[in-house]
Amino acid sequence: MTGKRRGLLTRWRVAALCTGAVLAGFTAGSASAAEGQLRIAKQFGIVYLLLDVVEDQKLIEKHGEAAGLDIKVEYVQLSGGSAVNDALLSGNIEVAGAGMGPLFTLWDRTRGRQSVKGVASLGNFPNYLVTNRPEVKSIADFTDKDRIAVPAVGVSVQSRYLQWASAKLWGDKEFARLDRISVALPHPEAAAAIIKGGTEITGHFGNPPFQEQELAGTPNARVVLSSYDLQGGPSTSSALYATERFYKDSPKTYAAFVDALDEAARFITANPEKAADIYLRDTKSRLDRDLLLKVIRSPEVTFKVEPQNTLGLGRFMHRVGAIRNEPKTLDDYFFVHPRVGAGS
Repeated sequence: MTGKRRGLLTRWRVAALCTGAVLAGFTAGSASAAEGQLRIAKQFGIVYLLLDVVEDQKLIEKHGEAAGLDIKVEYVQLSGGSAVNDALLSGNIEVAGAGMGPLFTLWDRTRGRQSVKGVASLGNFPNYLVTNRPEVKSIADFTDKDRIAVPAVGVSVQSRYLQWASAKLWGDKEFARLDRISVALPHPEAAAAIIKGGTEITGHFGNPPFQEQELAGTPNARVVLSSYDLQGGPSTSSALYATERFYKDSPKTYAAFVDALDEAARFITANPEKAADIYLRDTKSRLDRDLLLKVIRSPEVTFKVEPQNTLGLGRFMHRVGAIRNEPKTLDDYFFVHPRVGAGS
């Protein structure tokens, strides 16, 4: 292992320890869902812009007040589906924000118990596998000397996309073939490694804006794979999900949350420049504003709460044995709600 890569991984381990400390700081008895309490976990990237706008504009509080409810909202920043799922199952949050891969995993494992399901989409965003190695033209060109960064190996939606692509190339029995050269890194550190070069990280399956930063900042960077290619078009890669207890025991809080997300989606679509400023301010990002606006205005990107084209990933995961239960309709893994019911 190179010194530079060791430094990246060490910083990530420190961040993970800090995350544990943050979660431990939540109030005791948090496993009980209650009206007026809403703790939300989000991760890195523009895919969480809906939550950034909701937080900045205090839209949950607004819709709660309209329903006669004073909602206390807290946000926690995590990285990787495993950390988010742990926080949800331990009762430290009411709503988890992560990829569709972690959602399907938790839906499958909690059926008949916590019964986790999706609440809303975070929008449609392509996820790119980017490499800084000129020799890599497809996933078949990665070798044991390469390392592909994903938020969580074998769990994150990016890791599941990599498995899906591997299954298409080498067959279902080889779906986990590239897991052995995958490493867990938060998107910001993985992007820094790709742009800077000189580490063992030669690939990063990321999300906006990190993948766009890599392509703009690295002469040799190229897209090896797009999630849209796997799914046959625009699709939801990240979503918000919760336990059945929250869905049933906190109906007013739940409704205010979904209404707030829908208002945020319409706000971003109508006001991309204001949304960009909110993102930069909320995340304290130094991202180039023009690049950010390019992502928000991209014809490949759609901000909406209705999930789209998600079933294929769940069926793949069932086919290769990653989940035991096969999702057959959206209602299997998303809670029933008028704003999401027409999704797929």
